[in-house]
Amino acid sequence: MIDKVNLEEKFKCFYDYWPPEIVGNLNDAHVKLAKLKGEFTWHQHEHEDEMFYIVKGSLLIKFRDKEIRLEEGEFLIIPKGVEHLPVAEEEVHVVLIEPKTTLNTGEKQNELTREQLEYI
Repeated sequence: MIDKVNLEEKFKCFYDYWPPEIVGNLNDAHVKLAKLKGEFTWHQHEHEDEMFYIVKGSLLIKFRDKEIRLEEGEFLIIPKGVEHLPVAEEEVHVVLIEPKTTLNTGEKQNELTREQLEYI
């Protein structure tokens, strides 16, 4: 089905911080939305690259050797195998584009892990 997606409306459909929600499919990738606040967990995706596009707010992504701050309208592609830690001091709205196989906590399993994602 071909239809447009209104990001502002979709972000109103959920309230939890960190678990991503699926809003579309692109080849073998999901287009996901997430609201972030606080510190996530150090993790990596051994086999998948992931893209963070900031719609609202400011996101700090820590790496073992540096930090990158993303502002509204900016994106970052994190290559597979690179350990990272997202930190959102205030609420951040983000679009994630990543392979359908990507688990939100990468190789780590913990209370933040979401194996089954919802379509909104």
